[in-house]
Amino acid sequence: MSEARAQILARIRAALGDRPAVPEVPWTYGRPVGTGGLDLVDRFVERVADYRATIERVGEAGVGEAIALALRGLRKVVADGVVREAWPDSADWVGDDGLTASQLDGVDAVVTTATVAVANTGTIVLSHGPGQGRRALSLVPDVHVCVVRADQIVDDMPKAVARLMDSELHTRPLTWISGPSATSDIELDRVEGVHGPRTLHVIVVG
Repeated sequence: MSEARAQILARIRAALGDRPAVPEVPWTYGRPVGTGGLDLVDRFVERVADYRATIERVGEAGVGEAIALALRGLRKVVADGVVREAWPDSADWVGDDGLTASQLDGVDAVVTTATVAVANTGTIVLSHGPGQGRRALSLVPDVHVCVVRADQIVDDMPKAVARLMDSELHTRPLTWISGPSATSDIELDRVEGVHGPRTLHVIVVG
């Protein structure tokens, strides 16, 4: 080791010599976390709203109307056959028969269901099975309306991963969504819609 390098390291050690001891944080992966004083759905609603997404809770009978209101003013809405069959009158539906990226760019919105959601992070996971369509559907259109059922919400990430593994969906391409697509530059100016939908509307059922 060179003398200059030895001097630099010695000065660093001296500067750090009086630092307080770092306490050990006990943590076991998979340990129950809970949601504090809120139940799962209330915590999920709170966290999703923090991301500047729109979120509402409805009963089973109100899902179709909630979708229609979320899509008000939008003319072309894409969804897979499961969604279109479940709520046929909620939109002017466009079927996905292999739409190209350019064609999807001309679509106003997409409606999907979800696989699992995480209360403490406001995250929604799509496994792109029935009701969710292929990944491009949830990434290209500017508006995403997502229907999440209350029994799909878990409190933390380990439970979400466990549910995916239990249902053998963990090996599929997954899309993890935490609010509308957004990023910020070095001056922290927020820009939305950079690599996904600019607008996220979540409908919680139950």
